[in-house]
Amino acid sequence: QVTLVESGGGSVQAGGALRVSCEASFRGSGSLCMAWFRQAPGKQREGVASMFTGTGSTYYSDSVKGRFTLSQEKLDNHITLFLEMNSLQPEDAAMYYCAADPGSAGYCRPSEYLFTYWGQGTQVTVSS
Repeated sequence: QVTLVESGGGSVQAGGALRVSCEASFRGSGSLCMAWFRQAPGKQREGVASMFTGTGSTYYSDSVKGRFTLSQEKLDNHITLFLEMNSLQPEDAAMYYCAADPGSAGYCRPSEYLFTYWGQGTQVTVSS
């Protein structure tokens, strides 16, 4: 069982930056495949970035590569995944969701079918 709580969304002007956080709480110890997804009104949910927490290996979608950065903090059975978003554009505006699964390091990607646990979402608004 993994519980996810997102925070840190908000409003920013185009070109600005925001950081969103996802705190994962789970039983026992181990690693998680964690990811961020986003969904804008009228659009399909899009995978943004993922990290396998055991190794810190990351994956970014082409739409955010070079602008968004993942990092993590670990404490016992809590892992916080941060998504630092720079050079934000209006097309980045969406509800951002965190997802997690005790997946393997072999394939940790922001693909919906890989994830069992989801957070409630945090809104990111970018004005032009």
